[in-house]
Amino acid sequence: MSTETAAPAPLAPAGPTVTAAGRMTSLARAELTLIARSRATFFAAVFVPLVLPISFRSTVEDMDLKATGLSVGSVILPSAIGFSLLFAVYSSLVSVYAARREELVLKRLRTGELRDAEILTGAALPSVLIGLVQCLVLTAVCAALMDVGTPEAPLLAVLGLLLGLAMWPALAAVTASFSRSVEGAQVAAMPLLLVSMMASGTVVPFEVMPDRLASVCELLPLSPVITLIRGGWTGNLSGYEALGAVATAVAWIVIAVFAVRKWFRWEPRR
Repeated sequence: MSTETAAPAPLAPAGPTVTAAGRMTSLARAELTLIARSRATFFAAVFVPLVLPISFRSTVEDMDLKATGLSVGSVILPSAIGFSLLFAVYSSLVSVYAARREELVLKRLRTGELRDAEILTGAALPSVLIGLVQCLVLTAVCAALMDVGTPEAPLLAVLGLLLGLAMWPALAAVTASFSRSVEGAQVAAMPLLLVSMMASGTVVPFEVMPDRLASVCELLPLSPVITLIRGGWTGNLSGYEALGAVATAVAWIVIAVFAVRKWFRWEPRR
């Protein structure tokens, strides 16, 4: 007697595999739509960094820069990039993280496939992209209107920008962690925002400050970014100074990531 063997049933076609990059891209696309709908956040992120460099140009022109080896353009260009990081990335993301937490969006996202790092990164991508585009536009405008020329050490300038784009989203998440509302998040962001604007070499270059004050101000989060970008453009930054700026920036990134993992709140305080 012969035994017939049944043919195995055909396997069902596997569904599409969603990668981490795909999940973060989808989240970033939705976040970009929400930012565009929020007029206040969109205005602060897009237009404020473009106006600030023009507003303090006369202040820079009144400075005595002859002994520093700097020009008006080499002061304003890194400052413009710094303003973009502060407003387009840091300030806007503080509002984004706080708003999504209060709306329970972050809590719902954690119940799905997205990991914590993917949620925070996906939410930050639109602001980081806006900041990057702004920095490129401001660099081109300053190069055309202020005759700053090409960077003497372009790798330092690029490194400074990349470190800034990695640092400020993490600092925004830390700041949002200690607020109870969107309005409170903006208030919490003001101290670091104002200190970074005034004392990180943006409005007043370190070369103009007294040595002791400059040594302290160089430890602020935005300071190594400004130092690397300005040094990359002028070529006046020594290897020791560049290494010190990179070490300071990396230290701030590590501290910020540690603080986010330890204290970031995914749900509102009730």
